[in-house]
Amino acid sequence: MFTYTLIKHTHITAAVLSISLFLLRMGMEFSGKTHWRKTFLRWMPHANDTLLLSAAIALVIIGSWNPAVFHWLAVKIALVFGYVIAGFFALRQSASQRTRMIASVLAIVQVGFILYLAIQKPVL
Repeated sequence: MFTYTLIKHTHITAAVLSISLFLLRMGMEFSGKTHWRKTFLRWMPHANDTLLLSAAIALVIIGSWNPAVFHWLAVKIALVFGYVIAGFFALRQSASQRTRMIASVLAIVQVGFILYLAIQKPVL
């Protein structure tokens, strides 16, 4: 039980950090402070997201959660893929400002749904 709790708290902490780093980078990007691309903010989210994904996989294995049975998990996984794709376009320098803004909003909306599913685990 201790292992599950430790992994769960690691996952939650990494998720909060991931969202915070995304919002920080978006804020800097839209305010014209693109120097973040030459700092640790360029690679830190990737390292954190690796930890986040590893903890998520460990929780699924420990909890014996099958996405085919627990539909909230299947939807959450799909939303994570959507968040990654939206985040990619939101931070893409070659994309137009409008595209980046729409992608940012879509990423944030998907994060909201991911958090809802993580907390409520509704029967779908």
